Amino acid sequence: MQNFEQIRSHLIKTGYKLSMQDPFVACVELSLDHGSRHQAIFLSELGNDDSRAYLRVSTGIAPITGVDARRALGFNWQSSVGYLAIGELDGVPYLQLCENRPYDGLTPAEVDRLVLEIGGLGDNMERALSAGGDLL
Repeated sequence: MQNFEQIRSHLIKTGYKLSMQDPFVACVELSLDHGSRHQAIFLSELGNDDSRAYLRVSTGIAPITGVDARRALGFNWQSSVGYLAIGELDGVPYLQLCENRPYDGLTPAEVDRLVLEIGGLGDNMERALSAGGDLL
């Protein structure tokens, strides 16, 4: 996959539920635990200093207020996927789980794996950090 439109076409063709589609951003709404939990996964295009394009897959975990940073970073240390960052959702700083991949060598199967893995792990982290809540 060489550009974001190929990613978007794959998401649509595969049947993911998309709640947002902007020029370089799409939001997949995952249904987890037989529909009892939900997680919003954002896919966006990033540029780099070396002119290579990257796909970022991210999901919000919890507002950073009240989050135990040691617990979150300990969870991140044990994870083999993704990394933690702080980003804003609707003007509120949120702990985010994200992963970036260069388009070079990115396959449809890898996009699926990223969406499902970041979504599932993000939901597990959200559950652990928000006393079982399902904010996103």
